Amino acid sequence: MTRFDDLAAFAAVVREGSFTRAAAQLGISQSALSQTVQAMERRLNLKLLNRTTRSVSPTEAGERLYRTVGPRFADIEAELTVLGELRGKPAGTVRITASETAVRTLIWPRLQPWLMKYPDIKIEISSDNRFIDIVAERFDIGVRLGSDVAKDMIAVRMAPDMRMTVVGSPDYFSRHPLPRTPRDLTEHDCICLRLPTHGGLLNWEFKRRGKIMNAQVTGRLVFNTTELTFAAALAGHGLAWVPAGITADSIAAGRLTAVLDDWAVTYPGHHLYYASRSSASPALALVVEALRAPSG
Repeated sequence: MTRFDDLAAFAAVVREGSFTRAAAQLGISQSALSQTVQAMERRLNLKLLNRTTRSVSPTEAGERLYRTVGPRFADIEAELTVLGELRGKPAGTVRITASETAVRTLIWPRLQPWLMKYPDIKIEISSDNRFIDIVAERFDIGVRLGSDVAKDMIAVRMAPDMRMTVVGSPDYFSRHPLPRTPRDLTEHDCICLRLPTHGGLLNWEFKRRGKIMNAQVTGRLVFNTTELTFAAALAGHGLAWVPAGITADSIAAGRLTAVLDDWAVTYPGHHLYYASRSSASPALALVVEALRAPSG
């Protein structure tokens, strides 16, 4: 009979995609972990993992086993955390995944003054622009725009709706005419964004008279974070399509000029979300309360 700790070791390897990272997480040596998984494969008479010098991935049998046991181990760990918190003080680790923009503008400013109140709660924040399955990757909270939150998750608003704006520096516009419609962007040097989940360059969206228009923009610069596209626009390298919230101060100071405002599109604002089975954790509930949008 396969032991529970062997199954937990196998699940850690699949989750991390690496014997080295899984061993570090489990606090054992890489060789011991490898031997544990190999012994389990021999007992089951099944190959569970494909191993190369660079990567580890589950076989079809391994993927099926992981889909079965992975969520159950997550449930067990969550329940043990809840039981530990019955001691009186909220405790445990809350893992958060969010875009870099959300971490910088929403999560860290709200958690930084909150941390001193709850010294037994540990926070792990991962900045990632990918759309992550928080259950599969063992995150407690995800933060994304409201339109991107899965329907089976509990969602809590963190920020107002997000209006997008096209901006460029006065120096850039001294060399280029102001665009009057989104079609004019084909004549401009646009600073593009490439997100892991999209593969290609992100299209700029506009809305007028209830109709959405996609603009396939091009330019010399491509980044994978909004912050870098914004910085490049400030430096005069082209036009950027970014949330209005991060441009307001620069526009007011005359460092940036907004264009195509009558074509601006608005998206549902940032929401945090979590699986319903996690709602019993006092630590999670406290973090959710700290991150939710201020009342009023």
